[in-house]
Amino acid sequence: MIISGTFNSCRDKIFEKTTYKANVPVYMELSKFRAAVKAGPQQQLEQPGKIYIKDNLLFVNENLKGVHVFNNSNPASPQYMTFIEIPGNVDIAIRGNILFADSFIDLVAIDISNPQQPTVVDRIENVFPNTLPPFETEYPVYGLDFSKGVVVGWEQKMVTETVDYNNPQHGGWLVFDGLGRPTLGGAEVGLPAASTGQGGSMARFTIRNDFMYAVHNSKLMLFDLSTIPGIKQGVSTSIPRLIETIFPLEDKLFLGTTTGMLIYDISNPELPAFVSEISHINSCDPVVVQDTLAYVTLRSGTVCEGFANQLDVVGIGTITQPKLLKTYPMHNPHGLGIDGDLLFICDGDAGLKVFNASNPYQIGQNLIAHFQNIRTYDVIPNNGLLLLVGADGLFQYDYSNPQQLVQLSHIPVVKP
Repeated sequence: MIISGTFNSCRDKIFEKTTYKANVPVYMELSKFRAAVKAGPQQQLEQPGKIYIKDNLLFVNENLKGVHVFNNSNPASPQYMTFIEIPGNVDIAIRGNILFADSFIDLVAIDISNPQQPTVVDRIENVFPNTLPPFETEYPVYGLDFSKGVVVGWEQKMVTETVDYNNPQHGGWLVFDGLGRPTLGGAEVGLPAASTGQGGSMARFTIRNDFMYAVHNSKLMLFDLSTIPGIKQGVSTSIPRLIETIFPLEDKLFLGTTTGMLIYDISNPELPAFVSEISHINSCDPVVVQDTLAYVTLRSGTVCEGFANQLDVVGIGTITQPKLLKTYPMHNPHGLGIDGDLLFICDGDAGLKVFNASNPYQIGQNLIAHFQNIRTYDVIPNNGLLLLVGADGLFQYDYSNPQQLVQLSHIPVVKP
């Protein structure tokens, strides 16, 4: 229901009184928010996101809530250990016994020497400014005030406000600028997207030696981890595109953006240097790299406003001049992984596809296996063990015989 009435102010501006349904923010006070990281009771997977493997431990992000920890010494029977509550968490990375996690607006370092007794050892506040949880995009946002705390959720309510009739930006509709950066009420915001792990193509964090690199909107962020506590934030690099993913290979970073793949050199880790780029039409594009080839999936139906559904194979033998070698049509590809000649592609609702990629010009003709009955998001191939995450939970496969993948275990999603 919308009720409107117009009237003139003393300055002859035209105003409109409007009642409409809106997303009203639910806040958590900052003091409570920053004391919320702790071990919690065991939980079922409801909305799994990033996955990460470290030694015999398996970490599964519960989107915006925290991290499940499993003992995965026997992948056929992973054993639940604990749940680490981390409000607003999407991405993690691990160095030694320290887990680094985003927590809405903050970066948190957690000692997991004993995963069942996690301890916060460092925190950098406000490094991911204005990060919001997802909301119903058919409704505008009303009453957003970051001074009240961290926005941890939304309520849909009827609200009434008086706005400038001639101001097209009244209300709280999410818009994207020319780079694809989301803004709300003129302020840039971060919208966390589920992403997946170590060696995975959807990751937004990666660690190299004493440095962690993170992508956030159109920035490549740098953190010096050499002293903990005492993490130092380095100089951020502005990127003239919206960055979705980051993939490392030796002294290079490959950034998947909404309009192309960018390559940065980190020989000097504190000063990432642009090397080259290859552009494509608007689309989200996870990237994995092996030797002289980069594999990029483009998909439609995303905030990147993409219309292509395809796999691009890019030659990077000459790192300063990446070259598109071949394009293959796909259904709706998301994450992907490469191990030797095996290319694993999560093709959305079309399932998991496994290709022989020994010849980059014949990948489409060399489909080895196709698992059609799982809704897939991302994969991590790791020495014969494949971890796959999707809408139906976490799957583990033995791919030591590529012609016959064997499912070892499945941790299902349980809807509340």
